[in-house]
Amino acid sequence: MALALDKGCYRARFAETAAEIRATQALRHRAFFGRDGIDADQYDPVCRHLMVEERGTDRLLACCRVLYLAPGQIGRSYSAQYYGLAALESFDGAMLEIGRFCSAAGRADPDILRIAWAALAAYVDVKHVKMLFGCSSFAGTDGAEYLDAFAMLRERHLAPKRWLPRVKAPKVVRFAQQRRRKPDVKQAMRRMPPLLKTYLSMGGWVSDHAVVDARMGTLHVFTGLEIAAIPPARMRLLRAAAA
Repeated sequence: MALALDKGCYRARFAETAAEIRATQALRHRAFFGRDGIDADQYDPVCRHLMVEERGTDRLLACCRVLYLAPGQIGRSYSAQYYGLAALESFDGAMLEIGRFCSAAGRADPDILRIAWAALAAYVDVKHVKMLFGCSSFAGTDGAEYLDAFAMLRERHLAPKRWLPRVKAPKVVRFAQQRRRKPDVKQAMRRMPPLLKTYLSMGGWVSDHAVVDARMGTLHVFTGLEIAAIPPARMRLLRAAAA
């Protein structure tokens, strides 16, 4: 699928060449590890790589990769390395895994995230995707830093039991089993990753535990979003932005 979406100062499109994919891998490495290098793995060749560029300069400002999965194929996903996803194998519909979402340092314009989501919405419609999912990451590996955020996730945003991911990774933070505490909403939202906040605002849900990823230096939760659960007004806005 060819995709090119121009909005204001930005353009969203899929990488078309090996050099463009390499550019996304370089941006990922700077974003995740704070230095120059290439972040690449065995999933890159089977993914599409979405780029958000600055129009006029073609500077790469943000990127992510997506993996289309037919029903029953979730075991092929990146997330399946870390979570037991057998329950989701019975999900009746195509799925799209979104991963490695990142942006260039110093570029906090919310329009960058908006155009990325608009492009993803267009892709979802064309491919008839019924669920989005991925790993939403918290910086660092100390769960104590995110007690309020985890308490809010436990209280309001846990996955439906029929889809709940099981523990598979060797080291996890079982925040749903921690002693109950009332979350400080302001503190929770302050510590919540921006991408996760976007998922939750559209009706997304999370696993009941966070995986400790020592290589990436993060804690991440499995995050799912059923397209049918997105509020109609929000979906109209996404589709309008993609028009």
